[in-house]
Amino acid sequence: MKRVVIAGLGDTGLLVAMGVANAAEVVGITPKPALVSGQELGMRVARPDVWRAHYLVDFRRYRALRGVQVRHGLVQQLDLSQNAVTVRAADGAIETITWDALVLAPGVTNGFWRTPTLETREAVDTGIDTLASELASAKSIAVIGGGATGVSAASNLKEAHGATRVVLAFSQDEQLPGYHPRVRAAVRARLLAQGVELLPGHRALPPPGFTFDRLTRGAVSFSDGRPPLDVEVTLWAVGQTRPNTSFVPPQLLDERGFIRVDEHLRVRDTTNVFAVGDAAATDPNRSSARNGGYGVVAHNVRRLLAGQRTGLKSFRPTAHRWGSVLGIQRDGLRVFAPNGFAFRFAPFWVRNVLFPWIVSRGIYRGIDSA
Repeated sequence: MKRVVIAGLGDTGLLVAMGVANAAEVVGITPKPALVSGQELGMRVARPDVWRAHYLVDFRRYRALRGVQVRHGLVQQLDLSQNAVTVRAADGAIETITWDALVLAPGVTNGFWRTPTLETREAVDTGIDTLASELASAKSIAVIGGGATGVSAASNLKEAHGATRVVLAFSQDEQLPGYHPRVRAAVRARLLAQGVELLPGHRALPPPGFTFDRLTRGAVSFSDGRPPLDVEVTLWAVGQTRPNTSFVPPQLLDERGFIRVDEHLRVRDTTNVFAVGDAAATDPNRSSARNGGYGVVAHNVRRLLAGQRTGLKSFRPTAHRWGSVLGIQRDGLRVFAPNGFAFRFAPFWVRNVLFPWIVSRGIYRGIDSA
Protein backbone atom coordinates (compact mmCIF):
# COMPACT_ATOMS: atom_id res chain seq x y z
CA MET A 1 0.00 0.00 0.00
CA LYS A 2 1.21 3.49 -0.79
CA ARG A 3 2.13 5.80 2.08
CA VAL A 4 1.08 9.38 2.79
CA VAL A 5 3.05 11.34 5.37
CA ILE A 6 1.39 14.37 6.94
CA ALA A 7 3.70 16.81 8.68
CA GLY A 8 1.43 18.50 11.22
CA LEU A 9 -1.76 17.23 12.84
CA GLY A 10 -3.40 20.48 13.81
CA ASP A 11 -6.96 21.23 12.74
CA THR A 12 -6.16 21.07 9.01
CA GLY A 13 -3.65 18.21 8.92
CA LEU A 14 -6.01 16.12 11.01
CA LEU A 15 -8.81 16.51 8.46
CA VAL A 16 -6.48 15.67 5.57
CA ALA A 17 -5.45 12.48 7.38
CA MET A 18 -9.11 11.50 7.74
CA GLY A 19 -9.70 12.21 4.06
CA VAL A 20 -6.98 9.84 2.82
CA ALA A 21 -6.96 7.20 5.58
CA ASN A 22 -8.92 4.63 3.59
CA ALA A 23 -6.80 5.06 0.46
CA ALA A 24 -3.28 4.70 1.83
CA GLU A 25 -1.07 3.96 4.79
CA VAL A 26 -1.05 7.30 6.64
CA VAL A 27 1.61 8.53 9.04
CA GLY A 28 0.96 11.81 10.87
CA ILE A 29 3.73 13.66 12.65
CA THR A 30 2.95 16.16 15.41
CA PRO A 31 4.79 17.76 18.34
CA LYS A 32 1.59 17.70 20.41
CA PRO A 33 0.16 14.71 22.30
CA ALA A 34 -3.39 15.46 21.10
CA LEU A 35 -5.18 17.94 18.89
CA VAL A 36 -4.29 21.28 20.50
CA SER A 37 -6.30 23.62 18.33
CA GLY A 38 -5.14 27.13 17.56
CA GLN A 39 -8.77 28.23 17.31
CA GLU A 40 -10.79 30.33 19.75
CA LEU A 41 -8.07 31.83 21.93
CA GLY A 42 -10.69 33.90 23.75
CA MET A 43 -12.43 30.78 25.05
CA ARG A 44 -9.10 29.17 25.91
CA VAL A 45 -7.92 32.02 28.14
CA ALA A 46 -11.31 32.91 29.67
CA ARG A 47 -13.09 29.55 30.03
CA PRO A 48 -10.47 26.83 29.58
CA ASP A 49 -12.71 23.92 30.54
CA VAL A 50 -15.28 24.87 27.89
CA TRP A 51 -12.49 25.26 25.35
CA ARG A 52 -10.97 21.87 26.23
CA ALA A 53 -14.25 20.09 25.55
CA HIS A 54 -14.09 21.00 21.86
CA TYR A 55 -10.51 21.99 21.01
CA LEU A 56 -8.20 19.72 23.05
CA VAL A 57 -8.99 16.20 21.87
CA ASP A 58 -7.02 12.96 22.18
CA PHE A 59 -6.25 11.53 18.74
CA ARG A 60 -7.59 8.13 19.81
CA ARG A 61 -11.09 9.59 20.13
CA TYR A 62 -11.37 10.28 16.39
CA ARG A 63 -12.96 7.26 14.72
CA ALA A 64 -11.73 8.29 11.27
CA LEU A 65 -8.11 8.22 12.52
CA ARG A 66 -8.20 4.53 13.38
CA GLY A 67 -5.41 2.92 11.41
CA VAL A 68 -3.50 6.21 11.09
CA GLN A 69 -0.05 6.05 12.66
CA VAL A 70 0.57 9.09 14.84
CA ARG A 71 4.20 9.96 15.59
CA HIS A 72 4.72 12.32 18.53
CA GLY A 73 7.79 14.18 17.35
CA LEU A 74 9.30 16.92 15.21
CA VAL A 75 10.28 16.80 11.55
CA GLN A 76 13.98 17.61 11.41
CA GLN A 77 14.68 17.35 7.68
CA LEU A 78 12.86 16.91 4.40
CA ASP A 79 14.80 15.15 1.62
CA LEU A 80 13.05 15.59 -1.73
CA SER A 81 15.54 13.41 -3.60
CA GLN A 82 14.74 10.42 -1.40
CA ASN A 83 11.08 11.18 -0.69
CA ALA A 84 11.88 11.00 3.02
CA VAL A 85 11.53 12.94 6.24
CA THR A 86 13.70 12.62 9.32
CA VAL A 87 11.76 12.74 12.56
CA ARG A 88 12.98 13.23 16.13
CA ALA A 89 10.51 11.53 18.44
CA ALA A 90 9.52 12.84 21.87
CA ASP A 91 11.85 10.26 23.47
CA GLY A 92 14.78 11.44 21.34
CA ALA A 93 14.79 8.55 18.87
CA ILE A 94 15.48 9.42 15.23
CA GLU A 95 13.41 7.84 12.45
CA THR A 96 13.44 8.22 8.68
CA ILE A 97 10.05 7.81 7.00
CA THR A 98 9.58 7.60 3.25
CA TRP A 99 6.45 8.67 1.39
CA ASP A 100 4.59 8.35 -1.87
CA ALA A 101 2.82 11.64 -1.12
CA LEU A 102 3.72 14.26 1.47
CA VAL A 103 1.35 16.83 2.94
CA LEU A 104 2.89 19.82 4.71
CA ALA A 105 0.54 21.24 7.36
CA PRO A 106 3.02 22.52 9.97
CA GLY A 107 1.04 25.61 10.91
CA VAL A 108 2.54 28.75 12.35
CA THR A 109 4.00 30.05 15.59
CA ASN A 110 1.90 32.83 17.05
CA GLY A 111 2.29 33.98 20.64
CA PHE A 112 2.00 31.45 23.46
CA TRP A 113 -0.94 29.55 21.99
CA ARG A 114 0.53 28.29 18.73
CA THR A 115 4.00 26.78 19.06
CA PRO A 116 5.91 23.92 17.41
CA THR A 117 7.50 22.75 20.67
CA LEU A 118 7.29 19.14 21.81
CA GLU A 119 4.90 18.93 24.76
CA THR A 120 3.33 16.32 26.99
CA ARG A 121 -0.39 16.40 27.77
CA GLU A 122 0.45 17.42 31.34
CA ALA A 123 2.50 20.37 30.09
CA VAL A 124 -0.29 21.48 27.76
CA ASP A 125 -2.89 21.38 30.54
CA THR A 126 -0.64 23.14 33.04
CA GLY A 127 0.14 25.94 30.60
CA ILE A 128 -3.53 26.52 29.81
CA ASP A 129 -4.62 26.55 33.45
CA THR A 130 -1.76 28.72 34.71
CA LEU A 131 -2.34 31.43 32.14
CA ALA A 132 -6.13 31.43 32.58
CA SER A 133 -5.73 31.70 36.36
CA GLU A 134 -3.37 34.64 36.01
CA LEU A 135 -5.87 36.48 33.85
CA ALA A 136 -8.82 35.58 36.11
CA SER A 137 -7.09 37.10 39.14
CA ALA A 138 -6.21 40.37 37.40
CA LYS A 139 -8.28 43.49 38.06
CA SER A 140 -7.30 45.10 34.75
CA ILE A 141 -6.21 43.54 31.46
CA ALA A 142 -4.94 45.02 28.21
CA VAL A 143 -5.20 43.04 25.00
CA ILE A 144 -2.89 44.31 22.28
CA GLY A 145 -3.91 43.59 18.70
CA GLY A 146 -7.02 44.14 16.61
CA GLY A 147 -7.12 40.88 14.70
CA ALA A 148 -9.52 38.03 15.39
CA THR A 149 -7.32 36.64 18.16
CA GLY A 150 -7.09 39.91 20.09
CA VAL A 151 -10.76 40.73 19.60
CA SER A 152 -11.81 37.27 20.76
CA ALA A 153 -9.58 37.42 23.82
CA ALA A 154 -10.88 40.85 24.86
CA SER A 155 -14.52 39.91 24.37
CA ASN A 156 -14.35 36.59 26.19
CA LEU A 157 -12.30 37.90 29.08
CA LYS A 158 -14.88 40.62 29.64
CA GLU A 159 -17.70 38.10 29.23
CA ALA A 160 -16.17 35.77 31.83
CA HIS A 161 -14.87 38.39 34.28
CA GLY A 162 -17.36 41.22 34.10
CA ALA A 163 -15.86 43.26 36.94
CA THR A 164 -12.42 43.25 35.32
CA ARG A 165 -11.38 46.26 33.27
CA VAL A 166 -10.55 45.05 29.74
CA VAL A 167 -8.91 47.36 27.20
CA LEU A 168 -8.36 46.44 23.55
CA ALA A 169 -5.63 48.52 21.89
CA PHE A 170 -4.74 48.21 18.22
CA SER A 171 -2.65 50.19 15.76
CA GLN A 172 -5.18 50.51 12.93
CA ASP A 173 -8.30 52.65 12.83
CA GLU A 174 -10.56 49.60 12.89
CA GLN A 175 -10.32 46.13 14.31
CA LEU A 176 -10.48 42.92 12.23
CA PRO A 177 -8.56 43.84 9.07
CA GLY A 178 -9.36 41.43 6.26
CA TYR A 179 -12.96 40.94 7.40
CA HIS A 180 -16.05 42.34 5.70
CA PRO A 181 -17.10 45.80 6.97
CA ARG A 182 -20.34 44.26 8.30
CA VAL A 183 -18.30 41.94 10.52
CA ARG A 184 -16.18 44.79 11.83
CA ALA A 185 -19.26 46.85 12.66
CA ALA A 186 -21.08 43.96 14.36
CA VAL A 187 -18.09 42.96 16.46
CA ARG A 188 -17.32 46.54 17.44
CA ALA A 189 -20.91 46.97 18.67
CA ARG A 190 -20.61 43.74 20.62
CA LEU A 191 -17.38 44.81 22.31
CA LEU A 192 -18.83 48.17 23.33
CA ALA A 193 -21.99 46.55 24.66
CA GLN A 194 -19.87 44.23 26.78
CA GLY A 195 -17.93 47.15 28.24
CA VAL A 196 -14.60 46.57 26.52
CA GLU A 197 -12.63 49.83 26.17
CA LEU A 198 -11.40 50.33 22.59
CA LEU A 199 -8.20 52.22 21.78
CA PRO A 200 -7.88 52.39 17.96
CA GLY A 201 -4.74 53.94 16.47
CA HIS A 202 -2.62 52.94 19.48
CA ARG A 203 0.61 51.13 18.55
CA ALA A 204 1.94 49.52 21.70
CA LEU A 205 5.65 49.12 22.37
CA PRO A 206 6.63 45.64 23.56
CA PRO A 207 9.28 45.31 26.30
CA PRO A 208 12.87 45.02 24.99
CA GLY A 209 13.66 41.49 23.84
CA PHE A 210 10.07 40.36 24.26
CA THR A 211 9.01 37.52 21.91
CA PHE A 212 5.24 37.64 22.56
CA ASP A 213 5.31 34.20 24.18
CA ARG A 214 3.82 35.13 27.56
CA LEU A 215 1.76 37.70 29.45
CA THR A 216 3.48 40.86 30.66
CA ARG A 217 2.84 42.98 33.72
CA GLY A 218 2.87 46.71 34.24
CA ALA A 219 1.97 49.75 32.18
CA VAL A 220 1.92 49.59 28.37
CA SER A 221 3.71 52.35 26.45
CA PHE A 222 2.81 53.58 22.96
CA SER A 223 5.00 54.58 20.03
CA ASP A 224 3.52 58.07 19.58
CA GLY A 225 4.17 59.24 23.13
CA ARG A 226 0.58 58.89 24.37
CA PRO A 227 0.29 58.38 28.11
CA PRO A 228 1.03 54.78 29.14
CA LEU A 229 -1.89 52.48 29.78
CA ASP A 230 -1.87 51.45 33.43
CA VAL A 231 -3.01 47.83 33.64
CA GLU A 232 -2.08 44.82 35.70
CA VAL A 233 -1.65 42.22 32.93
CA THR A 234 -1.21 42.44 29.15
CA LEU A 235 -1.96 39.79 26.55
CA TRP A 236 -0.14 40.40 23.25
CA ALA A 237 -1.90 39.28 20.06
CA VAL A 238 -0.16 41.46 17.51
CA GLY A 239 0.10 39.07 14.59
CA GLN A 240 3.75 38.07 14.95
CA THR A 241 3.06 34.99 12.85
CA ARG A 242 5.99 32.83 11.74
CA PRO A 243 5.57 29.67 9.64
CA ASN A 244 6.93 26.45 11.12
CA THR A 245 8.92 25.66 8.00
CA SER A 246 12.54 25.49 9.20
CA PHE A 247 12.77 21.90 7.92
CA VAL A 248 11.46 22.74 4.43
CA PRO A 249 14.05 23.27 1.66
CA PRO A 250 14.39 27.04 0.99
CA GLN A 251 13.55 26.69 -2.71
CA LEU A 252 10.00 25.68 -1.74
CA LEU A 253 9.42 28.83 0.33
CA ASP A 254 8.56 32.42 -0.44
CA GLU A 255 10.49 35.38 0.94
CA ARG A 256 8.65 35.18 4.29
CA GLY A 257 9.13 31.46 4.75
CA PHE A 258 5.64 30.35 3.71
CA ILE A 259 5.26 27.39 1.35
CA ARG A 260 4.68 28.24 -2.31
CA VAL A 261 1.75 26.31 -3.80
CA ASP A 262 -0.22 26.22 -7.05
CA GLU A 263 -4.00 26.34 -7.46
CA HIS A 264 -4.22 22.63 -6.57
CA LEU A 265 -2.31 23.23 -3.29
CA ARG A 266 0.59 21.26 -4.68
CA VAL A 267 3.96 22.67 -3.68
CA ARG A 268 5.49 24.42 -6.64
CA ASP A 269 8.21 22.56 -8.52
CA THR A 270 7.17 19.21 -7.00
CA THR A 271 4.88 16.41 -8.15
CA ASN A 272 3.93 14.63 -4.92
CA VAL A 273 4.13 17.26 -2.18
CA PHE A 274 1.15 19.35 -1.06
CA ALA A 275 0.76 22.12 1.52
CA VAL A 276 -2.31 23.40 3.33
CA GLY A 277 -3.22 25.55 6.30
CA ASP A 278 -1.67 28.66 7.79
CA ALA A 279 1.82 27.91 6.43
CA ALA A 280 0.70 27.66 2.78
CA ALA A 281 1.07 30.83 0.71
CA THR A 282 -2.26 30.54 -1.09
CA ASP A 283 -3.63 34.10 -0.95
CA PRO A 284 -3.11 37.30 1.11
CA ASN A 285 -5.09 35.79 4.01
CA ARG A 286 -3.45 32.33 3.65
CA SER A 287 -6.94 30.97 4.05
CA SER A 288 -6.62 27.30 3.09
CA ALA A 289 -7.09 26.43 6.77
CA ARG A 290 -10.66 27.42 5.94
CA ASN A 291 -12.51 27.40 2.64
CA GLY A 292 -12.29 23.62 2.29
CA GLY A 293 -8.54 23.48 1.77
CA TYR A 294 -8.24 20.13 3.53
CA GLY A 295 -10.81 18.61 1.16
CA VAL A 296 -8.92 19.90 -1.88
CA VAL A 297 -5.68 18.31 -0.69
CA ALA A 298 -7.30 15.00 0.31
CA HIS A 299 -8.98 14.72 -3.10
CA ASN A 300 -5.83 15.58 -5.02
CA VAL A 301 -3.64 13.20 -3.00
CA ARG A 302 -6.07 10.38 -3.69
CA ARG A 303 -5.95 11.16 -7.42
CA LEU A 304 -2.16 11.17 -7.31
CA LEU A 305 -2.00 7.81 -5.54
CA ALA A 306 -4.37 6.35 -8.11
CA GLY A 307 -2.09 7.52 -10.94
CA GLN A 308 -4.65 10.01 -12.25
CA ARG A 309 -3.27 13.36 -13.35
CA THR A 310 -6.56 14.93 -14.35
CA GLY A 311 -9.60 15.85 -12.31
CA LEU A 312 -7.64 17.71 -9.65
CA LYS A 313 -9.58 20.17 -7.53
CA SER A 314 -8.57 23.84 -7.31
CA PHE A 315 -8.54 25.88 -4.13
CA ARG A 316 -10.66 29.04 -4.24
CA PRO A 317 -10.08 31.55 -1.44
CA THR A 318 -12.71 34.09 -0.46
CA ALA A 319 -12.21 37.85 -0.62
CA HIS A 320 -12.76 38.27 3.12
CA ARG A 321 -11.93 36.29 6.22
CA TRP A 322 -14.92 34.53 7.74
CA GLY A 323 -16.05 32.12 10.45
CA SER A 324 -16.46 32.39 14.19
CA VAL A 325 -14.74 35.46 15.62
CA LEU A 326 -15.75 35.46 19.29
CA GLY A 327 -16.49 31.78 19.88
CA ILE A 328 -19.22 30.35 22.09
CA GLN A 329 -20.65 32.96 24.45
CA ARG A 330 -23.61 33.09 26.81
CA ASP A 331 -26.08 33.85 24.04
CA GLY A 332 -24.64 31.25 21.68
CA LEU A 333 -22.30 31.27 18.72
CA ARG A 334 -22.15 33.71 15.79
CA VAL A 335 -20.57 32.49 12.56
CA PHE A 336 -19.90 35.15 9.94
CA ALA A 337 -20.14 34.38 6.23
CA PRO A 338 -17.68 35.86 3.69
CA ASN A 339 -20.32 38.48 2.80
CA GLY A 340 -20.36 39.70 6.40
CA PHE A 341 -23.75 38.38 7.45
CA ALA A 342 -23.92 36.30 10.62
CA PHE A 343 -25.67 33.08 11.52
CA ARG A 344 -26.42 32.80 15.23
CA PHE A 345 -26.74 29.43 16.91
CA ALA A 346 -28.58 29.68 20.24
CA PRO A 347 -26.98 27.78 23.17
CA PHE A 348 -29.42 24.87 22.80
CA TRP A 349 -28.47 24.36 19.16
CA VAL A 350 -24.75 24.71 19.92
CA ARG A 351 -24.94 21.99 22.59
CA ASN A 352 -27.34 19.60 20.92
CA VAL A 353 -26.89 20.05 17.17
CA LEU A 354 -23.82 22.03 16.12
CA PHE A 355 -21.08 20.22 18.04
CA PRO A 356 -22.50 16.69 18.39
CA TRP A 357 -23.87 16.44 14.85
CA ILE A 358 -22.39 19.01 12.47
CA VAL A 359 -18.88 19.13 13.95
CA SER A 360 -18.37 15.73 15.58
CA ARG A 361 -20.25 13.51 13.14
CA GLY A 362 -20.29 15.66 10.03
CA ILE A 363 -16.83 17.21 9.85
CA TYR A 364 -14.81 14.78 11.98
CA ARG A 365 -16.82 11.61 11.14
CA GLY A 366 -17.38 10.65 14.76
CA ILE A 367 -15.64 11.48 18.03
CA ASP A 368 -15.82 9.04 20.95
CA SER A 369 -16.58 10.33 24.45
CA ALA A 370 -13.58 11.31 26.53
